[in-house]
Amino acid sequence: MTSRPALTFGIERSLSGKSWRWRGGNMDLGEDLADLGEDIVTQLLLSRGVPRDDVDRHRTPSLRAFLPDPSQFRDMDAAAERLAQAVLTGETITVYGDYDVDGATSAALLIRLIRLLGHDARYYIPDRLLEGYGPSGEALVRLAGEGSSLIVTVDCGAMAHDALAMAHAAGVDVIVVDHHKCSSDLPRAVALVNPNRLDEGETGAAHGHLAAVGVAFLLAVATVRALRHRNYFETRREPDLFSLLDLVALGTVADVASLHGLNRAMVAQGLKVMARRDNIGMSALIDASRLSRSPTCSDLGFALGPRINAGGRVGESTLGVRLLTTEDRDEARAIAEQLSQLNEERRAIEAAVQEAAEAQIDAQHNRAVLVLAGRGWHPGVIGIVAGRIKEKTGKPAVIVALDADEAGHGKGSGRSIAGVDLGAAIIAAREAGLLVAGGGHAMAAGLTVAPGKLDHLADWLDERLAAAVTAAMSRQSLLLDLALAPGGLTPDLVDTLESAGPFGLGWPGPRVAVGPLRLVKADTVGSNHVRLIVRGDDGARFKAIAFRAAESELGQTLLHGVHDRRIWLAGRARIDDWGSRPQAELHIDDAAWVD
Repeated sequence: MTSRPALTFGIERSLSGKSWRWRGGNMDLGEDLADLGEDIVTQLLLSRGVPRDDVDRHRTPSLRAFLPDPSQFRDMDAAAERLAQAVLTGETITVYGDYDVDGATSAALLIRLIRLLGHDARYYIPDRLLEGYGPSGEALVRLAGEGSSLIVTVDCGAMAHDALAMAHAAGVDVIVVDHHKCSSDLPRAVALVNPNRLDEGETGAAHGHLAAVGVAFLLAVATVRALRHRNYFETRREPDLFSLLDLVALGTVADVASLHGLNRAMVAQGLKVMARRDNIGMSALIDASRLSRSPTCSDLGFALGPRINAGGRVGESTLGVRLLTTEDRDEARAIAEQLSQLNEERRAIEAAVQEAAEAQIDAQHNRAVLVLAGRGWHPGVIGIVAGRIKEKTGKPAVIVALDADEAGHGKGSGRSIAGVDLGAAIIAAREAGLLVAGGGHAMAAGLTVAPGKLDHLADWLDERLAAAVTAAMSRQSLLLDLALAPGGLTPDLVDTLESAGPFGLGWPGPRVAVGPLRLVKADTVGSNHVRLIVRGDDGARFKAIAFRAAESELGQTLLHGVHDRRIWLAGRARIDDWGSRPQAELHIDDAAWVD
């Protein structure tokens, strides 16, 4: 058993109640930062699990260095051959997507690929409220009746046994491209490509962290290879698959897929493609997000992704695919602005549901898994609210919109914490007869619960996951990468830290501890953000901000309880380029008293 990382500055309990520990060794640099840039990056890579002899490959992650042979995934060659055949013979192809960002980008990627191959494809995105998640048999049969001889489902289909059986009976071929957890009994399809199949081989299973759009990209690689073997490109240019990586980056980050290995490489390269703005719809989305620079990984998760999601959550489910596949600049601009408006509506709806859900937390304080439900809650925002509740409480949370359909079913969405596999639990609950439908992956899941079964489900999840939640929460610490004196917080340091990115789930952004510090000024900005100006013993000053923290114990202490005591601040070092000269600032995660 490996020992826990050493405490940072002996801090057992911070202002947010966590211990502070080094992620990968003591990087207490003080002010001596000269010529240490390479050492800092190496330390960041090693502390994120990179073997010492593999540091160079991870320092600048390229697709060439991380891309596996797609043929090593179950059913990949069968899927590629069937898609290639459809292109060669001019069949009518429909891409059946999901209504979230991963679904939209996956569908857009395959549609754009097929266009690059000289053919075209239709798309079908179900309405979230009227049709729900995943392919329906009725829709698949209808698409077959309208002439589609091949349907490719993306980001859905792995558990659609009945729907795919109906499609087979109707004589239409279906390829499933998914990443959600599977049962041992697979639905009937020409091919089911999913690294999370229970019978997946070693290489495929090692890529179970891929978002659906990443799996779709591997299918694109395999399809081009299949066509190459058939001499399809003797008289035409091979498509530039790298041009599709902006879609992969957006879908991967927005779906909160783990950013290590291939995912990190695809996102790193995808951000470069996105900066070129070759995709007209993506460019319009960037403009609608009011970004005046090239998007960063954070922008994908907090600016671009939510706008695409807003179409499926509170608007029209096809807007995301239409935007990301259009070649008309005026249409792109109009859709992007519409998505921005829908995103504002989504925020208002989300705030109301979150307030109602938070009012139920105290009554469930003894539960390991929070199951919060209400009538009239919009099913389109419950996933976001589940994530907010999870962050607020540190526990897995399931938010259920009761009477979400005519049959009175509740539609639920859950978000989990590291170390607790919620998706597997939801699948087990469905198999135990507690759910009408349900599935997902370790960190997120969706479900449909019958009237009268909600309390049974809550009890079952609590009993099944209590031990895992207790163990995960006991390990909760704030992990730090380095410590420095206030004078060491500089734009050059921020650039050095960011060079080890892109960062996200599974590849956490560097967290620094800065101090000791004294408070110069504290106030609130926006709705509930806490802004500080602090000064170190070395005389250096900088600005720090704790987002959405004004009502928390941490925020209240920073606002009113610091006085003359010295503190440490911990968080992400960022660039504030508001003024004439860029300055480094700290986005606060936590604080602790100096002994």
